[in-house]
Amino acid sequence: MNIIIKGTNLELHNDLKEYAQEKIGGLKKFLEEIDLNGNRVVARIELAKTTQHHQQGDIYKAEVNLQLPKKMFRSVVESDDIYKAIDDVKDELKIMINEYKTEKTDKFRKGRKIIKDLKRISPLAWAKDEFRKLRGK
Repeated sequence: MNIIIKGTNLELHNDLKEYAQEKIGGLKKFLEEIDLNGNRVVARIELAKTTQHHQQGDIYKAEVNLQLPKKMFRSVVESDDIYKAIDDVKDELKIMINEYKTEKTDKFRKGRKIIKDLKRISPLAWAKDEFRKLRGK
């Protein structure tokens, strides 16, 4: 996984960079079957101070674009603490990744069930097109 970090209106010190890399890099374990050679997934992180003139102090924003080979996940969180924003973005991305993987396996299982049902049909039924009843057509 490649991680690119950008700061907007905010000085990126080493502690903040390491924290963001550690948290977003932790998502790597959920993407192991997608990111086989280590370069297929790119995480672009933008850490920013949104404005300078809030009544109750600074507001920080953490935005992550996680680019997979055929899918992109995006999460944006605003908070009064930059570290909390990074944690919340990581949690949102984790949920998105798990939903994507579940959806992918459900499609695979549905297709496998159709093939299994079609194998049970006798060759005579194939000639009469009775297999369409199984598929719901």
